[in-house]
Amino acid sequence: MKNLEPLIVFARVAEMKSFTQAAESLGIQKGRASMVVRELEHEVGATLLHRTTRTVQLTEDGRMFYSRARDLLAEADELKLMFSSGGMSLRGRLRVDMPAVLAQSVVIPALPQLLNAHPEFELELSSTDRRVDLVQEGFDCVVRLGPIVDETLIARPLGQLRMINAASSDYLKRFGVPRTIDDLLHQGHRMVHYIRNFGAKPDGWEYPSGDGYRSLMLPGTMTVNSVPAYHEAGLAGLGLIQGGYLALLPHIKRGTLVEVLPDLRPRPLDASFVVAHRRNLSQRVRAFMTWTEGVLKPYFD
Repeated sequence: MKNLEPLIVFARVAEMKSFTQAAESLGIQKGRASMVVRELEHEVGATLLHRTTRTVQLTEDGRMFYSRARDLLAEADELKLMFSSGGMSLRGRLRVDMPAVLAQSVVIPALPQLLNAHPEFELELSSTDRRVDLVQEGFDCVVRLGPIVDETLIARPLGQLRMINAASSDYLKRFGVPRTIDDLLHQGHRMVHYIRNFGAKPDGWEYPSGDGYRSLMLPGTMTVNSVPAYHEAGLAGLGLIQGGYLALLPHIKRGTLVEVLPDLRPRPLDASFVVAHRRNLSQRVRAFMTWTEGVLKPYFD
């Protein structure tokens, strides 16, 4: 393509679902907008829009093309404004993945401030406990807890997420409040087991010992494979849990959970922003990483 005009016209028509309104907003004739889109469809070899007398809709090919075109136009805006003075408004779409506990507890409640300041910025936020594939699934960046095992990725450390031990007040009434590791055994305590994939061996109760950490396997009647379910099991009094400080703090403040063994907290989890090698960091990625780092900082050691 000789210039970006075809993409600009096509994107505006797709967004407004009207050649007439898109042409008016761009200050061109309706016939010009229609001709530009037809030439674009001929150039790419696909029908991008379904046209009827009442409306204009994206085809399946058109939806995929529009998604890429929108990102390209946003990158072009960033390039054009690279050396402009003053703050730059973020534009375009950013696809991010992070653990559900971070998204639900901290990031989503703080998002209105970011999105209100940048009305043309669109965030696609995936919150899952599985390790997504950045390249295959099209993520611009992800937040990971724990070690980065893929050496092809670039990780930017965020800090260490505080972990604490907790149980419901009802559970503690039934089993007693443990003060030592020996109490976990002598008082008959049980824990909720968490595993990433069913069939794997669950981790035990982690606690500091000397210069490192040890693990004690406690019995349990409940095994889950998601962090939210793990927390809910603890709230239901099904056993002791070990979780992130930021996710459990609201429950502790309400009194539905009680921190136990505060001097024997489990190992903190490394938190990192991760991007793929093959991608240059756009202004959107850099700005979102900086903003998220500030939002999460109070919960990291």
